Amino acid sequence: MTPTEYLDSIAPADPAALLIGRLHDPRLGGPAVVVLRGNRLVDISSVEPTVSDLLERGDAVEIARRAEGTGSWSLEEVLRATLAGDRSRPYLLAPSDLQVIKAAGVTFVRSMLERVIEERAAGDPDRATAIRARLADVIGGAIGSVRPGSEEAERVKQVLIADGLWSQYLEVGIGPDPEIFTKAPIMSAVGTGAEIGVLSRSSWNNPEPELVLAVTSQGTPVGAMLGNDVNLRDFEGRSALLLTEAKDNNASCAVGPFIRLFDDSFTLDHVRTLDIRLRVVGRDGFVLDGVSSMSEISRDPLELVAHAVGPHHQYPDGFLLFTGTLFAPTEDRDEPGQGFTHKEGDVVSISTPLLGGLVNTVTAAERAPEWTFGVRALMRNLAARGLLTASERPTSRVGAPA
Repeated sequence: MTPTEYLDSIAPADPAALLIGRLHDPRLGGPAVVVLRGNRLVDISSVEPTVSDLLERGDAVEIARRAEGTGSWSLEEVLRATLAGDRSRPYLLAPSDLQVIKAAGVTFVRSMLERVIEERAAGDPDRATAIRARLADVIGGAIGSVRPGSEEAERVKQVLIADGLWSQYLEVGIGPDPEIFTKAPIMSAVGTGAEIGVLSRSSWNNPEPELVLAVTSQGTPVGAMLGNDVNLRDFEGRSALLLTEAKDNNASCAVGPFIRLFDDSFTLDHVRTLDIRLRVVGRDGFVLDGVSSMSEISRDPLELVAHAVGPHHQYPDGFLLFTGTLFAPTEDRDEPGQGFTHKEGDVVSISTPLLGGLVNTVTAAERAPEWTFGVRALMRNLAARGLLTASERPTSRVGAPA
């Protein structure tokens, strides 16, 4: 399949969805903050010039519903250009801008055990099968019901230490503190339709379909989107100190297609039960399907947010938080025992009806489009468009959804 064949799955199936995004129009020379109303993307940049500014407002939901726009674009035309890679016409960007991009790792038992396997295999897929079998014999399914940080978790830890199976990944998976790391620099994320980058030096890697929260500077989740936390299993498996090289490369972070704001029709309770589907279709005819169920997450999303922001760390422009994935592909793609790894041209689709679809094509990070439009370029563009004029804005915050 090609990205354009996913046209009908990009926007959420729920007509009640309140969607915020960013769009690049060549005539503007930069991004517009847009809201989807019917079949039109409406420019509300004159109200707030960045998504970060908009989400900080206590009346963000009302603005999205009622603010007057200064222009609009056909959703279908924008999506066609986006998925076709046509940059001569308006196309979607990642829906975040000034927010820091954070991620929580090892928040699902199955992916936690795969991280242990990566570590013990030292990034070598040939050794992974035997280690996977041994872990299954020793741990079984019991660890899945253990609450992280509990007394029971400490007892499990001591048993695993005695069996020589304790790992730094088990520490963050069932210990008191989750793994929270910076996934990518501000404004470096790519959106739906873009290429995603995998280092050409990596021979064992995979997509990571995740639910991503949009969180204000006050630590309040105000919306959600889909994300692909692209991972190099061989790099991270060799050493946890290679996490940055495994996670943060050109175009290795994708989010979108829109931020769905929390309102009466969509709350954190919906997030807690989402099934996020993954489909990888290769040029070689290979097809991989998987599901990451948020109902199986070991730590509640609000617990992850509390570990990311608070007296110990602030984010004045807000942040995105990848909440982790259940999905760690083990199916063989080529040789038996080699497991799954990406190939050039793979089309990766991450979707759920309430949030829509995030579709990207795999390329080498070295060949992906260079990241050239940063914070300075954004500020210059907004200033040239007269969008940085100071104004009186409400300072109230949106309350945390139940």
